[in-house]
Amino acid sequence: MSSDSPKAPLTTTTSIWPAAMVLLTAVAMLAVFLVINLVSDQGVTPTTTIPVIVGGLAVDPSNTLLENCETPGSPPNNILPGVLVPVGTRSRGPFDMPNDGAGDFDCYRPLVTRSSAAALLGFYKTQLEARGWSLFSSGASNGAPQYLFQKSGSDTFYWIIGVTVDASASTTSSTAWTFRIYQNSEAI
Repeated sequence: MSSDSPKAPLTTTTSIWPAAMVLLTAVAMLAVFLVINLVSDQGVTPTTTIPVIVGGLAVDPSNTLLENCETPGSPPNNILPGVLVPVGTRSRGPFDMPNDGAGDFDCYRPLVTRSSAAALLGFYKTQLEARGWSLFSSGASNGAPQYLFQKSGSDTFYWIIGVTVDASASTTSSTAWTFRIYQNSEAI
């Protein structure tokens, strides 16, 4: 017979201080970096400059050919920078606003530019994409060279700019084309 009396099991205690020290060190480091960030933060400065496009056609700074397509409030201010023409462009007809302010905005004007169709389309591709427009279609249903660009306006509508080359009226030294800007009937 053994005279062993029942004993409580051996206890081992594990301290949580090592884990707590890791957590406290992490919190202290986070606090230090937050303070450094607050002290040295200079904020984000928005840029309003358009990148310089090297080569190709230059933008006509006067751009009076399309001023009749700008009415108070339409197109919205974030769309207006896309209403531009290249240097050497002249009118080949009056502007037309089919809806005359009733319904969706729509304005176009036939123009002619002293350049090739490829240079004209390249001008709009580079200039409008630099201004935040997206090329979503190229080539008209009748086979004419055409680019359609889209951008969401601050008025909650999509806006479309179309450049369509009129091959029958173009010559070897100039390109006849139509600039069109209209408001898409679908909201963003």
